[in-house]
Amino acid sequence: MWKIDPWTVYSNVGDAAVTLPVAIVCAIWIARTDLRLAWRWALILSCAMLPVGASKILYYAWDISLPLAHFRVISGHTMLSTAVWAVALALQLKWWRLPAFPGIVAGLLLGALTGASRVHGHSHSVAEVLVGWVLGTLAATVFLRTALRVEYKPFRPVWSTLCLLAVSTLAYGHTAPFQDLIEENAAALKENTPGLVCALSRARSRDHS
Repeated sequence: MWKIDPWTVYSNVGDAAVTLPVAIVCAIWIARTDLRLAWRWALILSCAMLPVGASKILYYAWDISLPLAHFRVISGHTMLSTAVWAVALALQLKWWRLPAFPGIVAGLLLGALTGASRVHGHSHSVAEVLVGWVLGTLAATVFLRTALRVEYKPFRPVWSTLCLLAVSTLAYGHTAPFQDLIEENAAALKENTPGLVCALSRARSRDHS
């Protein structure tokens, strides 16, 4: 009998291969009303992804981590799951002319479950997923404070819902290569860092001369 492992499901819905396409779908529908708001969503999510990527590069290239609470890298699955699903579900409810709050709660809960799945699978420590969850919550909060006050152009919300379901279904089960790319190139980055630092130092010296 075919069984579904809930921990695998929670982890998969937080993978960048799922959350980033969902985020793009949200941006497209937002852009129908306000293009600047769509770019704002892209910028906020990118800013939230930046410390996640930085923590992974620092750890895999230079083995820099915090000994406290076994903190190595921020959980990207948890951050993306929390931010993207909170925004996606809240906007879907708003476009259906329903209260957005249950969607926010559901998204935050899904992000927490994604974090729990990463701890269960020994991919992250509790501290790492907690930081990812807080970061995702902040990103969703900052964006939704503006997005939920916007009056969107009328459209049939069934189409946005179908797009969301189609994209998430097609993307589910795939894995984004970001982690592998960082791990594969960490050694080369570490080796080339001294040369890069020297080049920057020479450039700075020429600027001051």
